[in-house]
Amino acid sequence: MDTNVLLEKMDIKDNTFARQFETTLDGKLISLEYSFQEKKIFLTRINTPEGFENEEFINDLLKNIMEIAYERKLKVVPILPKIALFFRKNTTYRDLLPPGIKI
Repeated sequence: MDTNVLLEKMDIKDNTFARQFETTLDGKLISLEYSFQEKKIFLTRINTPEGFENEEFINDLLKNIMEIAYERKLKVVPILPKIALFFRKNTTYRDLLPPGIKI
């Protein structure tokens, strides 16, 4: 991973019961649902408040979740097109993709 990437650390809670990462912005919950299989995390859904348009915040959230994946030695399987696009734009994180996954 490129250590020159400046990453603003977010306060992210791993709600294992609901199988989602959670954070808040302006007091509103934003979550990213996941499932596990072996040493892979499948990112399945992003939940935002109605009318939420802050793509930069979502991008920062995804970067923070990629850091969690590095810490836990997980491979990341992007299910959502938005997350696949994140990998296309942020090639630094491509080593988190399992073998055979093409973005």
